[in-house]
Amino acid sequence: MQSAWPAPLIGNPLRSRADVARMAEALLAPLPGLLSPGGARLRLGTAGAVYDSVAAELEGYARPLWGLAPLAAGGGQFAAWPRWRAGLLAGTDPAHPEFWGWPGDFDQRLVEMAPIGLALALVPERLLGDAPPLARARVIAWLRRAETQRPVDNNWWFFRLMVGLGLKRLGERPDTAAEAEAHAHIDGFHLGDGWYRDGPTDQLDHYVGFAFHYYGLVHAALSGDAATGAAFRARARAFAGEFRHWFGADGAALPIGRSLTYRFAQGAFWGALAFAGEEALPWGEIKGLYLRHLRWWAARPTILTREGLLSVGYAYASALQGEEYNTAASPYWALKAFLPLALPEDHPFWAADEAPDRPSSGIVAQPRPGLLLYRAGRRQVVALASGQASDRHRQAAAKYGKMAYSTVFGFSVESDIRGLERGCFDNTLALSDDGGTTWRQRGACEAADIREEGGIPILWSRWRPWPDVVVETRLVPAAPWHLRLHSIRSRRALHLAEGGFAIDRQGDDPEADAVRAEAAPGLAMVRAPAGLSLLCDLDGGRSGQVVRALPNTNLMAPRTLIPTLRGTLSPGRIVLRCAVLALPEGEANLPEGLPPLARLADGPLPWLRRFARRILRR
Repeated sequence: MQSAWPAPLIGNPLRSRADVARMAEALLAPLPGLLSPGGARLRLGTAGAVYDSVAAELEGYARPLWGLAPLAAGGGQFAAWPRWRAGLLAGTDPAHPEFWGWPGDFDQRLVEMAPIGLALALVPERLLGDAPPLARARVIAWLRRAETQRPVDNNWWFFRLMVGLGLKRLGERPDTAAEAEAHAHIDGFHLGDGWYRDGPTDQLDHYVGFAFHYYGLVHAALSGDAATGAAFRARARAFAGEFRHWFGADGAALPIGRSLTYRFAQGAFWGALAFAGEEALPWGEIKGLYLRHLRWWAARPTILTREGLLSVGYAYASALQGEEYNTAASPYWALKAFLPLALPEDHPFWAADEAPDRPSSGIVAQPRPGLLLYRAGRRQVVALASGQASDRHRQAAAKYGKMAYSTVFGFSVESDIRGLERGCFDNTLALSDDGGTTWRQRGACEAADIREEGGIPILWSRWRPWPDVVVETRLVPAAPWHLRLHSIRSRRALHLAEGGFAIDRQGDDPEADAVRAEAAPGLAMVRAPAGLSLLCDLDGGRSGQVVRALPNTNLMAPRTLIPTLRGTLSPGRIVLRCAVLALPEGEANLPEGLPPLARLADGPLPWLRRFARRILRR
């Protein structure tokens, strides 16, 4: 039976510049017909966000420019440019019914000015053309509000600089004092080694690549400011060597943190390096990281609605996974990935032969974001994480506080805190003081660091689900496994549940679940067409359970099972130790037909137990 699902990306090999241009064109194709009569607004849905509906419709107009502008700068054709030109003139005209409104402090309109600034910097003739002087003056007056209105104190400071690039291309002189203020804030966010924090919090996620470095490299390439350009380039070079470890052999990026609905913006950093002519890694490696990532996304038609529009979600549509600032137009931030289309075919980036994946050897410690990364199997990257949880955004504990994140299995967000099926506690330790009705997991840590014990880096953290409950957690990579060691001191009785990696429970037949789930004392395991997920208690004191998570909670698969270990704690102290393994399809080679514990008894468990005891004694 032929699927009715749109697949404009399927069949595109994504090996060349022309292939990438076709991908951009396919994603942009449905949009012109949805523009408002004046061209200034594009409404893709009716769900609200924390900002007003006019700003949301401006978002729909502006975000396609992340892809449209470089496509045009590189000679690509797009028949609907006159609609976007008319929209800019209407949206900045206070007398027009589609006026966007004057931007205020902390206003979403400041965000959407950034792609307009880029488009004016790259292809002003496409966006302004032969606009009358009065209309041109209105556009400039509207954009200049970016110089006077206060942005949110994070990556938003870059929007002032992006607008400045457009103003300079129009022959205007930006406010140098306003730009200096923006540079001062941005410099203050740099932690070293190419890592930025996104404002006053400690969260370090994909905003480092698709925001800070993306804007910094665009600024370095277009501003003519040699001093700041040199700083942005140096930071990007340092970051490239670290960020490459966030990508698996198949091109999948590590899903961690917020704004994951921006999808292949995760690979925009590699394209920005090319745009700025910054060979931070050999061009063939950069090209490989970039193209493999686009191919990974192109193989997932479920990121599109039936109308061919990008949806809110990750590997499929799920509003539950989004943020409070996501509208239906927000995912078009993904078009940032098309920046290198502004480069000619003979640019070294496009001319280079794509280099194969270059996996790291052993454990990669990244102290800035608090991660230990390793390869579990041929294509999967697993990141052990501690110390980055933020309470600023929706479902922050799931997006920053899990103990492990995977390029293959993703992570799950909670539906609510009532029950394990709703909490979806994959790769975390959840605790309940009401008999298992409501649960708490690790959020912000009191302290966390990377330590070396026995020559092996270990992630240590201390956190308190309640003021009188203290948990110290050690996460130990032992590829393809990892170990978790928890020391809990509590003044209250607790129920404990520790989850492994969530795994897709649906097989090839959409009407049947082709999985095997096993639970026994000390072990929980799921084997499915998607692979294997296993959690084993190293002391045997906990019972196994396979939790059937509520649908649409996991980023990668809409229906999942979570192997889980259950236990209890009377007031006092307990030490928990477990070994965790997840391998994708084709790489899960545990033998069939043996009782669960016997299956592992002659394998890695004795070594893992000895290793865990040695670590715990240190």
